[in-house]
Amino acid sequence: MTQAPTPTADTVRQLVRSLLKEGPEGDGPDVRPVREGHAYTWWVGTRQVLRLAPDRAASTRRRRELRLRALVRPHVPVAVPVSVAHADWAPGLACTLDTVVPGGTAEEHEVSAAGEADLAGLLTGLRAVPVRQAESLGVPRAAPRSLEALRRMAVHAAELLAAADEFDAAPMYQLTPAGAAQLAAQPGVAVLTHHGLTGEHVVVSADGRVRGILDWTEVALGDPAEDIAGLAVAVGSPAAVRAATLAGYGARPCLRGLWLARCDTVLRLADRLDGRTSGDPTLLRTQLRRAWEPILLERVTDFKTAGEEP
Repeated sequence: MTQAPTPTADTVRQLVRSLLKEGPEGDGPDVRPVREGHAYTWWVGTRQVLRLAPDRAASTRRRRELRLRALVRPHVPVAVPVSVAHADWAPGLACTLDTVVPGGTAEEHEVSAAGEADLAGLLTGLRAVPVRQAESLGVPRAAPRSLEALRRMAVHAAELLAAADEFDAAPMYQLTPAGAAQLAAQPGVAVLTHHGLTGEHVVVSADGRVRGILDWTEVALGDPAEDIAGLAVAVGSPAAVRAATLAGYGARPCLRGLWLARCDTVLRLADRLDGRTSGDPTLLRTQLRRAWEPILLERVTDFKTAGEEP
């Protein structure tokens, strides 16, 4: 396995000069890490970002992402980053120099009604991407997760959070084993999913419009409820469900996405507080709150049988 060297500002400047075929004159571009302690993503001036793959698996995803973004771009109404240059920054390790999509993130700006329409266009566009073309680029298939297995783990985690006075576990019991079975993924339904719609990957302008979607390295063919779940965590459950409904998704995938998000956020916060994972606990609490925002759909929907959808 290739051991990635640790990038420094000097090596990043030299790499950018090489990618842009610039000479060694001058001090080179202004470079700085995107996040403190994260050595593999760097701002280059104000208009570009350099992303360095830390291992061979990430390199494979990054090279696939270059072709995948070109496939997705005509189908979605929001910006997809454009690569200015790409190469290997170390033996077998890929890098891409991308243009910055202007705007903040969903962590900084609330999505407006027009922004929800942008997200609906994103979900609609992803569903329109031809599956065979995505498979030809090496996009993997992801099996749907078991909501019942996730529910059981989340119930235990919710009880731990309740004992720590972090969460009221009572709402977790609204999802029963029968309800989880009714919200199982429908067979034969596989679409292109971003599979990483976190708040930092959703570019939002100050007026609440969604301007772009970042980081297409985790894309998979699978359950569309995963992207609905990602949006519930990123922008809140009401906005996510409204966007999915505008995109033509019915009650079942919307509610499945809602409960995937709720279970995930309970588990992530419990794991962080127990010391099993790292991450900002304040952000995890915010994501938990977003996922558990009530929506009208769950109040009026009544699945009488597993095969019936209102």
